[in-house]
Amino acid sequence: MEASIQEVARLTGTTSRTLRHYDQIGLLEPSRVGENGYRWYDEDALVRLQRILLLRDLGLGLTDIGRVLAREQDETAALRRHLAWLRDEQRRLARQAASVERTLTARQEGEPIMADEMFDGFDHTQYKDEVEQRWGKDAYAQGDTWWRGLSDQQKREFQEEAAQLGRDWGAAAEAGVDPVSDEAQELARRHVAWLGGIPGTPGHGTAPVREYVVGLADMYVADPRFAKNYGGEQGATFVRDALHEYAARHL
Repeated sequence: MEASIQEVARLTGTTSRTLRHYDQIGLLEPSRVGENGYRWYDEDALVRLQRILLLRDLGLGLTDIGRVLAREQDETAALRRHLAWLRDEQRRLARQAASVERTLTARQEGEPIMADEMFDGFDHTQYKDEVEQRWGKDAYAQGDTWWRGLSDQQKREFQEEAAQLGRDWGAAAEAGVDPVSDEAQELARRHVAWLGGIPGTPGHGTAPVREYVVGLADMYVADPRFAKNYGGEQGATFVRDALHEYAARHL
């Protein structure tokens, strides 16, 4: 199957100018260009365009979309993650629609409103908007899909690992351990490995991106919600300094 640039623009609701821009920045090259200058797109190019549009709908900029596509070489796995997230959103929106419909019917017929039914489907995690703002909607979608796919036992194990890591950080800080010492750097290694195991984080599956680790470490100190996990600002400062040192050495 092959489609002209005009056909692709019509099918996707975009413009030929946008498609040419995608080519200019190396995001989507046509599969061939005819002697008359017309651009044509084969199946591989169309699948790549579908991924681009999905990522764009998730709120990513073109530069970030390029990075995601370069990082995720397994096209099938990436599309499966997109599909899982879209189906989750479909179910959530269906629950929201049913909830609003029940509220509307109750108001019109003078029936009492049941609070436990009124907000069904409005139960996304409290940090959704913040995660999307900091790292993009794709990061949240991947992490959310991964979390929903865990069993209750796996969720408890993950939470316990995070809690134990926090306790170990706190104990080391209280003991006055030097952030550049072997003990602190082993904690930093564990912490970075833990971060790298969370889908959606920059560098997931390989090694977390240095800028991501450093930025997150700074946020531990700047944001009291994170600092309290390490015993307050003093403990968070110790964690930050140790992670900065680890990133400088290994990332």
